[in-house]
Parts: sequence; structure tokens; C-alpha cells
Amino acid sequence: MLRKAKRKNAKLKLALQGPSGSGKTYSALLIAFGLCGDWNKIAVIDTENYSSELYSDLGDFNVLPILEPYAPEKYVEAIGICEKEGMEVIIIDSISHEWEGQGGILDIHGNMAGNSFANWAKVTPRHNNFTTAIIQSSCHVIGTIRTKQDYVLSDKNGKMVPEKVGLKGVTRDGMDYEFTLVYDIDIKHQATASKDRTGLYADKPSRVLGSIDGMLLKSWCEAELSLDDIKLLIADCKSIEELKEVYKQYPSYQEKLLDNFKSKRDQLEAESKQTFISNFQKTNFNPNGNIT
Repeated sequence: MLRKAKRKNAKLKLALQGPSGSGKTYSALLIAFGLCGDWNKIAVIDTENYSSELYSDLGDFNVLPILEPYAPEKYVEAIGICEKEGMEVIIIDSISHEWEGQGGILDIHGNMAGNSFANWAKVTPRHNNFTTAIIQSSCHVIGTIRTKQDYVLSDKNGKMVPEKVGLKGVTRDGMDYEFTLVYDIDIKHQATASKDRTGLYADKPSRVLGSIDGMLLKSWCEAELSLDDIKLLIADCKSIEELKEVYKQYPSYQEKLLDNFKSKRDQLEAESKQTFISNFQKTNFNPNGNIT
């Protein structure tokens, strides 16, 4: 049976990634105001040496600075503070420090003694807690991500030479998967959606972002979903993280569809376990005991 797709009170998770000077912070503030219409309900978690306060003329938004070391737990705590203070939009400016900054994940891992591979099992949960705090936040969350030129080694006439392959976000690979909408902003402030679950910007030409975009996204978030719509969203989840996002974004359906959430969680956990076993069985061991 055909039905109208609807949603109700979804919380937007938006990423703006681009090089220094592209206008990520300014764009984030304008979009945030469009989302809530009240500067007092906007908080900036600022790791960029108080750069967000350069735009204090826009309105009386709130700032919560984070100084190094940029441990993921600091971000999680800051998100919790913003939620308790009744903020509607949280801007994390920037996410990149959690990954590559002093005291961030890469720095923590690099200073650990012992086996490098085994150490990832210790630091990855700390990063995952950070992403979970974003996904499960009761607020709209806008994260800015620095980018840098990415290179690959290519074989040219028998020599391996570096070749530019575009801009890469300074954060963990796959971080963009956690967001509803991802905008790539160039140095001319032109933004293009590289990921769009809203359908508002897919295949649209690049443009300068503003408060109107926040208003459009607010309308998208507040459209009502039926019980059957949420059931389909649950069934379509491909990971525990996606399932948690659906659970958090639609609190009015949590109790009604608790069995659906639990059933899907059990299914995803079983599939993850089976994938691990299958991959392990395919692993080859050489006589020296090394994995190949």
C-alpha cells in the first residue's frame, strides 16, 4: 500500500567540511539560527582558539571552549553540558581536534606502549563514545571538519610518485557516515552536498549556505512520521549506530516500538558476530604463526 513518507521531530546531524578560510564556522552559525530561530539556544563547543567569537556580532550565542589535550571525553562532557543547559543546536568547531589534535585519538595511540594494532582496541571505544554522543544527542548537532589535500602513490614510468586525489576530512575514515547531511565547502564558500539523507540538496549545484538552509532543514526535521514509517526505518538500519540514531531521534516511538528495536538490535549483533567468524575463518596462517 502506498503511503506518504513523514518524520517527526528528528534531530539533524550535519557536517561541514572544508579548508581553513572556507567559512565553516560562519555557515554553521547561520544554519543553527535557521534551525532554532534563537541565538540563546545555540552553543559552540570551540576548539579553534575562540575563533567562533569573531562572529559575536551575529547574535548572543553561547561558547564553551575546549583547550588541549583534546581527549574525546572532553567533547562528550561538553555535549552533555550543552544539553543540560537547554540548548537546541550544538556546533562542534571542530571535530578534527578529537582525531588529530594534541591529546586526540591519534596522539593518544601514538604515545601508547606495546603493540600498535592491539592498542587500537583500547582507543577505538573512546572515539566511538564521542560519535555516539553526537548521534544520540537530543539537540541538533553541526560539526565542522578540517580538510587537507590527500595524495596516493601512483606508478609512473616505473617510479612511485605522489598524486593529488582531492581533499580529505581530518577525522576518522567513515566519520561522515554518522551524519544526516555532509557539506563540502571550498575556499570560495561554495558548498556541495556529498551526502544527503534529507533529499533537499542531492544533485543540486554548489551554493553559499545561510540561515534559509537551517529553516529548510527545520521543516524537514519536523515533518511527522507514522508508526509504520518508523518500523520501516528500523528495518532498514544497517548498523547498531544507525539503530541508535533512529531510537534517539524519535523518542515518542521508543516505548511503542521497543520490541522492534530490540529485535533489530539482536539481528544486527548476530550478523556482526557471523561476519567476524567468517572473516577469521578465511584468514591464512603461515608456519611462523603470522597472519597473512
